[in-house]
Amino acid sequence: MSPNGSDRSPRRPMRRKLLQALTAGLVLATATGCTYKDFPRLGMPTPVTDEAPRVLSLWQGSWAAALATGVLVWGLILWAAIFHRRSRTKVEVPPQTRYNMPIEALYTVVPLIIVSVLFYFTARDESKLLDLSKKPDVTINVVGYQWSWGFNYVTPVPGVTGDAKTDPNLSAIPDRYKNEFPANAGGVYDFGTPATRNPQTNMPGPTLWLPKGETVRFVLTSRDVIHSFWVVPFLMKMDVIPGHTNAFQVTPNQEGTFRGKCAELCGVDHSRMLFNVKVVSPDRYEQHLKDLAKKGQTGYIPAGIAQTSHEKNRETNNL
Repeated sequence: MSPNGSDRSPRRPMRRKLLQALTAGLVLATATGCTYKDFPRLGMPTPVTDEAPRVLSLWQGSWAAALATGVLVWGLILWAAIFHRRSRTKVEVPPQTRYNMPIEALYTVVPLIIVSVLFYFTARDESKLLDLSKKPDVTINVVGYQWSWGFNYVTPVPGVTGDAKTDPNLSAIPDRYKNEFPANAGGVYDFGTPATRNPQTNMPGPTLWLPKGETVRFVLTSRDVIHSFWVVPFLMKMDVIPGHTNAFQVTPNQEGTFRGKCAELCGVDHSRMLFNVKVVSPDRYEQHLKDLAKKGQTGYIPAGIAQTSHEKNRETNNL
């Protein structure tokens, strides 16, 4: 019975507030724009390459580990708050425990184990995603510059003469990539400005065409500052660095037009460095290259800043 003679328990308002807080949390967790189909991807877009599910799996595993850790911590906090709160009748200080070696060892070892496991899976997947041992079907030199993108299609095109291995506009690309360029690849190019738009979708930026089902190697070079090449549904991005050439490869497995953007703050108009990726059938891709040749867009645009001396030394030491 309460001091004022009422039978109402003083704990009921606390329980009511706890129920209201749990209800509010449930509403916040569910009242989003995601559908039940999006939930397993945890905010990631639908993968459209053979390699992207590996990234999605790593993302899901990281969230699962974080959720398990969070549930444990939240549980301990609630347990301490509910079962070890100060009593209305007992106001003395509870027994204090200091220097509990087993507990201190536990909260030192467990985080090390968690970090080690995450590091293992991250290193394993990174080595697979950056593996260039497979010879690509298509090679494209992606050129980043303020404030748009250029694309050199390094491939033989009917009626186009030249050789990508000796073309001066591609001199910034290291020999380890050039050695795998196709022979007599005269090539074609495309480029954009912040005002460029896709003629079919009217989305801003130039459009990079890719063939479905073929392995594409992106060789990334920059003309000015650091950019980052990110095709959103590829679940993969990589920095585009002046004086340093990066590369990765993917195999698109779904046709469509997808969004791409620069993911590195590169200056005042960084937000306008957008582009589109159009995945089509191999026949349509070949026709697009011929169309670029008919427009006179043959050869290659300058790839960017030549390798710095320390990068050249690294290349030599790794041969």
